[in-house]
Amino acid sequence: MRTRLIGLLSVPLAAVLLGGCTPGHEDLREWMAQQQRQMVPKVTPISEPKQFVPLAYTQSDAADPFSAERLTQALRRESGVGGSGAALIAPELNRRKEPLEAYPLDVMAMLGSLDRGGQRVALVRVDKLLYQVRVGDYLGQNYGKVMQISEAGVGLREIVQDAAGEWIERNAELQLQEKKQ
Repeated sequence: MRTRLIGLLSVPLAAVLLGGCTPGHEDLREWMAQQQRQMVPKVTPISEPKQFVPLAYTQSDAADPFSAERLTQALRRESGVGGSGAALIAPELNRRKEPLEAYPLDVMAMLGSLDRGGQRVALVRVDKLLYQVRVGDYLGQNYGKVMQISEAGVGLREIVQDAAGEWIERNAELQLQEKKQ
């Protein structure tokens, strides 16, 4: 019964509320139009963008950032002294890299060795390709120079940086890989 009474009272109440929206409020509409005409937006103009002037690169005016001499000088400055560490790395930076220096030692496998004209040659596999390696060749990414070749492996001398940033020599070995069955 209560819901029915509320339903009956809501209809006349809605009619009274909607009666306020009749077209008799011309003064209100006039005031809104006047306010709209008086409202002028204030937009500050943005400044013109600066003209971009590209600079031409001239190789003759600039130093080569990739030169070995600059790297050696920077290494000497960082270490504080021009000691034996810089002397170790300087010859390595001035020589041409060999193909097997592009790969780390852990992706190489020594498959065997043989004698060629009284000189021992190691057979090293990298990416399904077989290479002949002799004493004096370079392997790996740490300036590894082949010092000896035996039936059991290849002995290398690498030049690496220690914790203090000094270049030091260390020995490494690429051992003969046993055939997996």
